[in-house]
Amino acid sequence: MFISFLLFFFVFACLQVVFLLIFYLRFSNRVKSYRNLLAGNLFKMDAAGRANGPKYECLLFDMDDTLYPLSLGLNMACRKNIEEYMLHQLQIEESEVPRMCLELYREHGTTMAGLKALGYEFNNDEFHAFVHGRLPYETLEPDPVLRNLLLSVTQRKIIFTNADKAHAAEVLKRMGFEDCFEGIICFETLNPPLETANNMDALDIDAVIVGGETEPSDFDGTASTESKNNIKNGISSKSRILCKPSLEAIEAAIQIANVDPKKTIFFDDSARNIASGKAAGLHTVIVGSSVLVPGADYALRSIHNIKEAIPEIWEDEDEQVEQVIQPNTVETVILA
Repeated sequence: MFISFLLFFFVFACLQVVFLLIFYLRFSNRVKSYRNLLAGNLFKMDAAGRANGPKYECLLFDMDDTLYPLSLGLNMACRKNIEEYMLHQLQIEESEVPRMCLELYREHGTTMAGLKALGYEFNNDEFHAFVHGRLPYETLEPDPVLRNLLLSVTQRKIIFTNADKAHAAEVLKRMGFEDCFEGIICFETLNPPLETANNMDALDIDAVIVGGETEPSDFDGTASTESKNNIKNGISSKSRILCKPSLEAIEAAIQIANVDPKKTIFFDDSARNIASGKAAGLHTVIVGSSVLVPGADYALRSIHNIKEAIPEIWEDEDEQVEQVIQPNTVETVILA
């Protein structure tokens, strides 16, 4: 009787072991199949992501009050110089100058553009020399932190400013950013001198770069379609200034830089410029404010917060073996 009980218990135990073994094998196969399926889906998703390319291919930066803070005072000094130019060079009534200066800026994007629209005739280079040539550039100091951030970005980086090329070059030099940008789209880029414009067909407008040399440029052109059309229609730079925040100016910059707006992110301190940038199809970042403005995708109190606020700029580079922090020095090309 005892032996029969032991035999029954042994057979029962063996059956349990066999049952558990079968259950384990089936469960393991299901887990393995699930893992393979999940891995396959992830691989397909990853492959699709790589096929679409990086989210951003170009970073388009405003310069004044964007790469350095408004608190440095260059903006106020510039306004003061503009008012003095209006008073002493254009003989505008002193009591009217402050109001007129501000109203023209608000209506036309820059006071200079407003003055031209009203019919005031003056030399563009002389205006810029008077307004920017006397700025307290000594307040600008090298910014190694921002420099390293810019150099760590492997995407294209371009300056887009309403200022003239001499001012842009001086600011970048003072801050140590001469080799941080591929090129500069500035006043002269969108508003070529009349004598240059008259010779555009002979020189090939797409090859005119700083210094008037006809050498190949990394960009498709140095003047906008709008500027070319104005010249063909007999409209000189005396009658209209093309500048931000006009949509035409931003679309011209996109064309000149030869970028895809859907893969370009635009940094500016002006809410008006941001709204126009969004209308042109750009990704947008308002700089100098922690509050989003209409059309802005991101808000940065300081440009130094760029990596914390928009890490995907750097995440696009994770697949690279080594991130470039200090590339070979390349002089920034001013498109003018």
